[in-house]
Amino acid sequence: MNDFNERVALAKLKLSQAKAVVIGAGAGLSAAAGLDYSGDEFKKEFSDYIRKYGFPDLYTSSFHEFPTEEERWARWARHIDYIRFRPEAMPLYKELYDLVKDKNYFVITTNVDAQFRKAGFKSDKIFEVQGDYGLMQCAVGCHPQLYSDRETVKEIIRHSHDLTVDSEYVPVCPVCGGNMDVHVRKNQYFVQDKAWDEAAERYEEFMARYADNGDVVLLELGIGFNTPAIIRFPFERIAYRNPQATLIRLNAEYPEGPAETASRTISFTENMGKVINELK
Repeated sequence: MNDFNERVALAKLKLSQAKAVVIGAGAGLSAAAGLDYSGDEFKKEFSDYIRKYGFPDLYTSSFHEFPTEEERWARWARHIDYIRFRPEAMPLYKELYDLVKDKNYFVITTNVDAQFRKAGFKSDKIFEVQGDYGLMQCAVGCHPQLYSDRETVKEIIRHSHDLTVDSEYVPVCPVCGGNMDVHVRKNQYFVQDKAWDEAAERYEEFMARYADNGDVVLLELGIGFNTPAIIRFPFERIAYRNPQATLIRLNAEYPEGPAETASRTISFTENMGKVINELK
């Protein structure tokens, strides 16, 4: 089905008939919403880092091995503030909320920018698998507790100079006295605290109730192949197992799916904001 209006009409019909809507969101959604990891705004905000280190984008910069914790946290504080704390709810996220707010929905996302919560989605209907830039943890996970980093980030930004910050503003683990890290899944030390476990349990219960039973829409937004095993592949398996499931995939670069589920997949490569607006 190549005609845009036909695809929109079919997607709207499936959404109207669905007993449940599962939203699976990745980095492509936040990029489409306007969180700039590599464009002009990034280049302006991080021009000093680009000059010194040649960072091509914000994502790449997060893997740089800085020689000191003072330099590492100076960069992370600006990164966190730029993506997590400074932006209000982006219009595209609010449009998405308007689309599903009266439906039986659940969100699973690999994004760590809290845009779903900012846009009005219920906290108990969101599973942030990969963490949250607004939290920090012991770098080696010595204890299963997370801490808000809002004030830490503010202080580091306030006292940063020459791409570093004085040692007194660098956070340390209150238990082992070691380094702290941003709560993002990147190694075996990622902390899954009680709140994370409860969110995972709620998501699993929702999927157990609806994924293989009756009309369910899997609304997949901006999921590529960095971590396809979290959302992309499971959604495809559900569409394969459940003949009444519909996968609506919005992805400019990777719209294709398995041939076995082509009849139950509606793909859009068009502008994500345009598609969401049309679905409303």
